[in-house]
Amino acid sequence: MLNEIDLSRVDLNLLVLFEAVLAERHVGRAAERLNLSPSAVSHGLGRLRRLLNDPLFLRTPRGVVPTDRAMELAAPVGEILTRVRAVLAVAEPFDPARSRRRFTVGAPDGVSAVVLPALLASLRAQAPDVAVSLSQLLPVQGDVSPERAWRDALAALEARALDIAILPSDAVPARFARTRLYEEDFVIALRRGHPYAQEPTLDRYCAMRHLVVSATGDPFGFVDQVLARHGRARHTVLTAPNFLLALALIAETDLVAALPRRFVAAHAARFGVDGVEAPVPFGRFPINAVVPRAAMPDRGLAWLLDRLASTGRAPG
Repeated sequence: MLNEIDLSRVDLNLLVLFEAVLAERHVGRAAERLNLSPSAVSHGLGRLRRLLNDPLFLRTPRGVVPTDRAMELAAPVGEILTRVRAVLAVAEPFDPARSRRRFTVGAPDGVSAVVLPALLASLRAQAPDVAVSLSQLLPVQGDVSPERAWRDALAALEARALDIAILPSDAVPARFARTRLYEEDFVIALRRGHPYAQEPTLDRYCAMRHLVVSATGDPFGFVDQVLARHGRARHTVLTAPNFLLALALIAETDLVAALPRRFVAAHAARFGVDGVEAPVPFGRFPINAVVPRAAMPDRGLAWLLDRLASTGRAPG
């Protein structure tokens, strides 16, 4: 990206600035993130534009949008900064008991609701001043390919907008390392005393009124694909944007929903919701913590991965 002459006059902080503006899509928010003034960020962008001979970010009424060249640079810049941070992290031992570091973790809400309670308990006991910022991850709408459905999360990892992404997929490129946390399958969630629980057959399941968790409102999901292979279909009357809202709705209605087993085990009881076995197997899904391989020498990140793996080993 940069030749030797450029490297002799490049301020590494310009790449940090590029990373922040790319993540925030807003000069003012990037300035707050970097503890700089907006004018300092604008001045730095000007230097970077001249250095790279591209506008990089175009102003809009709501902030800035990256140019095609900026998007091409996102991954290599992210990798450069990841390696620099890894070098510094190795040089400075990580002491969880004294660290005030903040980690940014991304996960779908059905996963974060499972791993966060145990993780927070572990942090409270071992690293009381370590903080976590949680980002909800969503698959790319309409893209059912596991290799591409989570590409936005992988891009956020490379741009250092995330430290760790927890994904329900094994399909990650070789430049990423993954740590298996647990495997998940699905049960049928229904209010306590629901008549379906007395006779949980496939015929009765398909005859029920269904709730589907979908952030986009799309009522068709992987359960429908499984049912189609059996020559069956279900009647979806409601979609909900997240799993916790789904539990609240199920508790007050006769709707049923296919929800992750560990999530139901952890949270359903306080809503008065039970889980029964699915009438046909809906499959199992690997839940992996994913980080760029270039970040693996970071001792703080390695410590957090180990804490996450410990939560995954807890009975589900």
